[in-house]
Amino acid sequence: MLSRAALLSTAQKTSVMALATRGSASSTPGFERPVRLEHPGKVRMGFIPDEWFKFFYPKTGVTGPYVFLAGLSTYLFSKEIYVMEHEYYTGLSILIAVVYATKKFGPSVAKSLDKEVDAVEEEWNQGRTDEIKSLNEAIEEEKKEQWRAEGQMMLIDAKKENVALQLEAAYRERAMQVYREVKKRLDYQVERQNIDRRISQKHMAQWIVNNVLKSITPDQEAQTLSKCIADLGGLAAAPSIKSDCRDKKLPPKRKC
Repeated sequence: MLSRAALLSTAQKTSVMALATRGSASSTPGFERPVRLEHPGKVRMGFIPDEWFKFFYPKTGVTGPYVFLAGLSTYLFSKEIYVMEHEYYTGLSILIAVVYATKKFGPSVAKSLDKEVDAVEEEWNQGRTDEIKSLNEAIEEEKKEQWRAEGQMMLIDAKKENVALQLEAAYRERAMQVYREVKKRLDYQVERQNIDRRISQKHMAQWIVNNVLKSITPDQEAQTLSKCIADLGGLAAAPSIKSDCRDKKLPPKRKC
């Protein structure tokens, strides 16, 4: 029984050490926390593992372990290797009490300890779960930022196109300004040539008139004056003819 208790305590210590190093070992692939068995290994006589009995079966049969145990005890007692003094009976009493406590309170204590271990494991797993959740959220944020960056690229393309349109508008405006300035200069040249032509024509006409006047003699001037007077007399008679036509009320299509 004492050896079994020692083995159980050793197993518990191993489990605690494994839990203590779990934080660093959790990153190792395939690592699993040792779990307490719901039903521990089978024992005989309260403390002797069943595996020890099975060790004798191939050589001595079923009764071999019991004969070996009885012979060993007889040898230890007869040779006084193990002396049965008052401490022996005290130890025997303690052994009985330990066996009873183990059978009576062992499962409940083991269950409470397993709950504490599970709580610690859940707490540690909670930290890892929170970290994984935060990393997943960071990944989602990164995807959103990449999506926004793609939107920025589209916006940059739109801005480039807008700038190109502005440059085209500015080019057309300046081209029109150049056209107007060139047209103004060409119109100035055309107007200048027209003015020069009119001045030349006016000068030529004045020169011709002056020469013609110089070539007219006094006799020709008198004849011309007489002819003009005659023409004016003829023109003076023309209104009376028109008035006669209106008095007769000729049709609108008929001309006098």
